[in-house]
Amino acid sequence: MQYTYKARDALGNQQDGSLDAVDRDAARDQLRREGLSIQSLEEGEASLNLFAQPVRQADIIYATSQLAVLVDTGITLSAALNSISEQEPNATLRGVLRDLKVRVEGGEDFSSSIARYPRYFDKTYVSLIKASEHTGTMAEMLESIANYQRNQLETRHKVMAAMTYPAVMLTLAVSVTVFLLTYILPKFAPLFQRKGVKLPAITNWMIMASDSMLHYWWAWAAAAAVLIVFLVVGRRTEAGRQAIDWILLYLPVIGPTYRKVVLSRSVRTLGTMVKSGVSMLDAVQMTGQVSGNHYYEQAWAKVLEEITQGNRICDGLKGNPLFPATLLQMIGAGEETAKLDHVLEKVSSYYDREVETAIKSTTSLIEPVLIIVMGAVVATIAMGLLLPIFSLSRAG
Repeated sequence: MQYTYKARDALGNQQDGSLDAVDRDAARDQLRREGLSIQSLEEGEASLNLFAQPVRQADIIYATSQLAVLVDTGITLSAALNSISEQEPNATLRGVLRDLKVRVEGGEDFSSSIARYPRYFDKTYVSLIKASEHTGTMAEMLESIANYQRNQLETRHKVMAAMTYPAVMLTLAVSVTVFLLTYILPKFAPLFQRKGVKLPAITNWMIMASDSMLHYWWAWAAAAAVLIVFLVVGRRTEAGRQAIDWILLYLPVIGPTYRKVVLSRSVRTLGTMVKSGVSMLDAVQMTGQVSGNHYYEQAWAKVLEEITQGNRICDGLKGNPLFPATLLQMIGAGEETAKLDHVLEKVSSYYDREVETAIKSTTSLIEPVLIIVMGAVVATIAMGLLLPIFSLSRAG
């Protein structure tokens, strides 16, 4: 944000100007460090920097790993933040680290400081840091957070990489179909009409589809816009989110893989938080929030109610088809032996391998299906064009 201020320097001279800061407290701290006595500080419009570097999750992971190493060697947290900020190549993240250093030096808890940047440090990150402040295990916790986020990022990359080829094939199939119907077919349609050739049903259907695309393109554009709005804006509404999440869960081929991804994320989050000393109520609540699916959030909310009433996690998940029976058995065994964190760590590793296997299997199934569909579409259009041409050649 941009702030305008009125202040006086050490000699009493009036100083008016503006500055950029993440919030009002950061702006006030910056002016005080410059030796200015603030008279007024007003918030202006958000400053627009088209050349600001985006902060990737990989940048946060790297900075967290560095911070873990420095804190583990006995360096104070503020000194570690200062050292990392000086070497950080990303200007945006460098500014964030410097602000965190100033806040920590001012006596603010590290968890409270990073909570001011939810765009870079999510609720799980803040909760784990808060737990480490109570247990005095900051270095170990930072390393655990880095490993946790690294595993999450690797899973996301695997899913994106697996879906890239099917997405390209689907886009190519749609593009080829539109090109043939809107450019190639209209060149042949007048010829067929002049010759009075009796067109087969498939050619008539193609001509109707071509005419609708050429003359009612605005309707197709509106339909595409509605679909985009449903996927993007609808996701932000409760009803739209429930519909999309249900489709993802029960979509053929993709649904089972998606479930394993959600389970892997949920179990790893719960295991990391339990192992780090976060209370069970907070751990379960956070697990539901990071699951990323409405129906899994509802399931973990039920677990939270069961725990509040003195029951176990497996009691809250019992009978839910979204959770395999083997998972419930392992969680129950971990609760009975008081080794839940160890069991959850093993289970999360197991699901990570399952996700990798499921992604490969899903990709191997989707790719030939898309190729067959694309070939069938092109072959159908080719038949619609060639059959009338054959009729013309026989008539001639």
